[in-house]
Amino acid sequence: MFNKILIVCVGNICRSPTAEKLLHSALASSCIEVRSAGLAALQDHPLEPMASRLLEERGYTLLAHSARQLTRAAVSDADLVLVMEQRHIDGVLEVAPEARGKVFLLGKWQHDREIKDPYRQGRSAFIHAFALIEQATQAWASRLLS
Repeated sequence: MFNKILIVCVGNICRSPTAEKLLHSALASSCIEVRSAGLAALQDHPLEPMASRLLEERGYTLLAHSARQLTRAAVSDADLVLVMEQRHIDGVLEVAPEARGKVFLLGKWQHDREIKDPYRQGRSAFIHAFALIEQATQAWASRLLS
């Protein structure tokens, strides 16, 4: 059973907090805790405005977000670590080598699809990333809740 899930990207201001919100919402009927962090976090920065806007437009209530750096303790505390790109797996394992076996792509159930960073690329890139994150979080939620 997975009780604590950690979602990781680079800056922790776009993809991972979006995935955190979507997965948390999809798992609302469970006691599973979902958090996020960044490999090179823009520490203490809020959610990127376009990511925030897309969440709001789709009816998600936003709480204050403050980007946080990935730590060994955060990885150790998690039962499952989900990342956006293959290279992020290496980044997580560099921080916590003992995590091998519990780090997977968020897009695992979509043929190990990577979700590229939309940062500084405009609304269409954010919409594309959001759609991929939404598909991936729904796939994980259906497996975690079954």
